[in-house]
Amino acid sequence: MTQVYINGKLYDKADAKVSVYDHGVLYGDGVFEGIRIYNGKIFRLQEHINRLYDSARAIHLEIPISKEAMAEAMQSTVRANNKREGYIRALVTRGAGSLGLDPRKTTDPQIIIIVDDISLYPRELYENGLHNPQPSERPQSPYQIPQLFE
Repeated sequence: MTQVYINGKLYDKADAKVSVYDHGVLYGDGVFEGIRIYNGKIFRLQEHINRLYDSARAIHLEIPISKEAMAEAMQSTVRANNKREGYIRALVTRGAGSLGLDPRKTTDPQIIIIVDDISLYPRELYENGLHNPQPSERPQSPYQIPQLFE
């Protein structure tokens, strides 16, 4: 079973939970990185961690562990899931708070690391391309009067 890291502990996928009052759930208030695993190694780990921390700084979100601890958490979660090829989704949310946008009313940022397989497009789409139908008419702006009323 897939193990998910939340704030220093591993949980079975079905038991991995955060509060519905978490501002990451309510308002998308947090940061994330998507990282690939190739041959058991995390691709450009330090660059991804730096970008995660830079993104958090940009929204004034303090990640409560060091970059080194984050790297170790990712590596240990990959090991716990025995992944040689796969995907990591690392998230840091603002934490639980009250309804309303004020980030000062949140507590305990949540660090979540998911390590699993990734579903990519079928090979034939890469080889043959994807059909992208285009509408025959441009959609009307909501500020236009529909033609049937003119």
